[in-house]
Amino acid sequence: MDIFDSKNISPMLISEMMEPFDSEDYIYEIKFDGIRSISYLDKDTDTRNKRNKLMTPIFPELADLYQQVKDKCILDHELVVLKNGVPDFYEVQKRALMSNPFKIKLAAERYPASIIAYDILYYNNKDITMLPLLERKKYLEDTVIENNLIAISRYVENNGIQLFELVKQQNLEGIVAKKRQSLYWQGKKTKDWIKCKIMATDDCVICGYIPKENNMTSLVLGQYDGNDVVYRGHVTLGVSMRLLQQQGFTVAKESPFEYIPKGNEEATWMEPTLVGIVESMPTEKEAFRQPTFKGFRDDKSPRDCQINNIN
Repeated sequence: MDIFDSKNISPMLISEMMEPFDSEDYIYEIKFDGIRSISYLDKDTDTRNKRNKLMTPIFPELADLYQQVKDKCILDHELVVLKNGVPDFYEVQKRALMSNPFKIKLAAERYPASIIAYDILYYNNKDITMLPLLERKKYLEDTVIENNLIAISRYVENNGIQLFELVKQQNLEGIVAKKRQSLYWQGKKTKDWIKCKIMATDDCVICGYIPKENNMTSLVLGQYDGNDVVYRGHVTLGVSMRLLQQQGFTVAKESPFEYIPKGNEEATWMEPTLVGIVESMPTEKEAFRQPTFKGFRDDKSPRDCQINNIN
């Protein structure tokens, strides 16, 4: 079946993270902090996240996105909400978890979403995933009409380190290096794209919680190692009990780690169904260094939270 009609594309993924570097073989783009999504644009807008969940009902301000392209196409992009001119992951993820139409409408008016397109997979009834990246970029530039709903991701050639330093000064997430001739492999992890991040982010399973002073709550974190849930420490900064209760969870009778890690004797254990994103300083240790909780996400399954996965 035609990939436009099937509407089941899994985005190409990054399998490697490195320090920033310079190379004539790569182009470099800013990594924007949002929700990776695919949009099918023709006579209407059909936008889906990595798990193929429809996003247009939750982000109704994107309904007219199809009017911003010159031809039938499929775009790979980041769905973002800007706050003070900077992508705010908390705001976009908070919206992604909403279901009440009135609350969605209010949120759309206060912090409207937009997309930043960095790839095009289909153009004028043709699958173009097997064209080299820079050729696809030309199609992207020729197809998209930029406005407040959509922007094209700019890139620089050769100077990855310089771009990384500029991104660091602006407190953005990092950059992505992409081989100029890379093809687009749906759903595959590739070393043709390399992530260079200011801060490390990890998707974790929420395994329990511990009430703290001053109405703070500490979440107990885990990640899968194969079929086993492995303890990854705590995160308190950015967490409240109210935020946790909004998600809905099931209390478990025992620790999912099959033992009680030291310092977790007072934890209330949870069934490992919720996924959260944690930002921290890079470290090789078991637990995270200076972690901050950035929000819950429903576009990733708990089983996908594997140790050493590149997010």
